[in-house]
Amino acid sequence: MSSAHSSFVLPDLHAVTPFKGSFNPHYPEAAAESSEWVNSYRVLSDKKRAFFLQGGSELLCAHAYPYADYERFRTTCDFVNLLFTVDEISDDQNGKDAHNTGLIFYNAMRDPNYDDGTVLCKMTKEFTARLLKHCGPLTYCRFLKHCKDYIEAVAVEAELRERGEVLDLDAYQTLRRENSAVRFCFGLAGYALGIDLPDEVVDHPAFMAMHLSTVDMVCWSNDLYSYNMEQAMGHTGNNIITVLMQHKGLDLQSAADYVGVHFKGLVDTFLRAKKTLPSWGPKIDNEVAQYGMAMENWVIGNLNWSFETQRYFGHARHEIKRTRVVNLYPRRVEDSDDDEN
Repeated sequence: MSSAHSSFVLPDLHAVTPFKGSFNPHYPEAAAESSEWVNSYRVLSDKKRAFFLQGGSELLCAHAYPYADYERFRTTCDFVNLLFTVDEISDDQNGKDAHNTGLIFYNAMRDPNYDDGTVLCKMTKEFTARLLKHCGPLTYCRFLKHCKDYIEAVAVEAELRERGEVLDLDAYQTLRRENSAVRFCFGLAGYALGIDLPDEVVDHPAFMAMHLSTVDMVCWSNDLYSYNMEQAMGHTGNNIITVLMQHKGLDLQSAADYVGVHFKGLVDTFLRAKKTLPSWGPKIDNEVAQYGMAMENWVIGNLNWSFETQRYFGHARHEIKRTRVVNLYPRRVEDSDDDEN
């Protein structure tokens, strides 16, 4: 598989993405507050914390939620920082322990009286208190459902990692929507916009097609961009590139090309579904249009962020964006958590 390659060329996802990006003007102040908040707990080791800081989770939020006001934007930063913390903790755990970590996260978000004394619980309760100040009841209910789906999927991912098992394409895509937390993050859009869409709208086939296609755009592009970092660390099982190589018999370059073609198909699916949305009346139609814009913001924002952060491409990120050529890192020793320089 990848051993036959020393480099591969990224498909140009920006070229097939018709969405316009933007950036939240509250980023400098709100991001600093959120970063200070999460770092004050010192949950992660110094190595992981250094990698975490270079990842720029608040920068991702500025691209993904450019429309949010100051308070809501700060809360989205807290959420993504919290998610990265849960993800980094569970990455080193087996299925049972990862599920227990997830349950702390979920229970602290669901029940204001829950307190197991852990730092993760305290962080989650502080985030939830901020969230509930401006979150509609329907949005919050769906948000909790996404949280439960997320923690269950993360536990499945950990079990697969223990067994060294790589899912087939359909099973992987279903799991990836949840364990990536992308659906979970999309669930914050209503909160960030200040709207609370009815379930009948969110569950409509056209709206759901828009939702799933944009979720998959983020998941597939993330896997493409993170593959080099993950193969160097020996963590390739939870990546679409590995799935395509193992189950479709593709080499590394062909797998990357496949991602590009599929991504374009997802864009087409989204645009077709958007045209078939029914009308629910002027007020809801306007809110649905805002929500559609929020989905687009996540896709293009994630693409832009991927070449601004050091998380995926390190110091070579600007050159890789220009040439799209990724030179594979050598495999690292087992205990390496640090950034890919």
